[in-house]
Amino acid sequence: MALSIVRRLLVAAYLVEAGLLLVIAPWTLSWQHNYFGTLFPPLGTLMVNEFVRGGVSGIGLITAVAGLRDLTFAIFARQAGRTDPSETSRLG
Repeated sequence: MALSIVRRLLVAAYLVEAGLLLVIAPWTLSWQHNYFGTLFPPLGTLMVNEFVRGGVSGIGLITAVAGLRDLTFAIFARQAGRTDPSETSRLG
């Protein structure tokens, strides 16, 4: 039971971290000047497109929200003594 909670917390932390990285990374200079963009110029042109950057940031936002949702369910399940998210009541 404790291992299940720890696993869920680790997965939630990973999702939040990966999501925040995907939200921030496309807008940094390292995104514009990376190895793959210089090796394949068409890919570099595609990567600096603002629509592509926005899409990657949107995927990151969805990932971060999913991680926060899992973290919330893990905390509530731990407080209630349950580990299955289907057992927690949903708001709304």
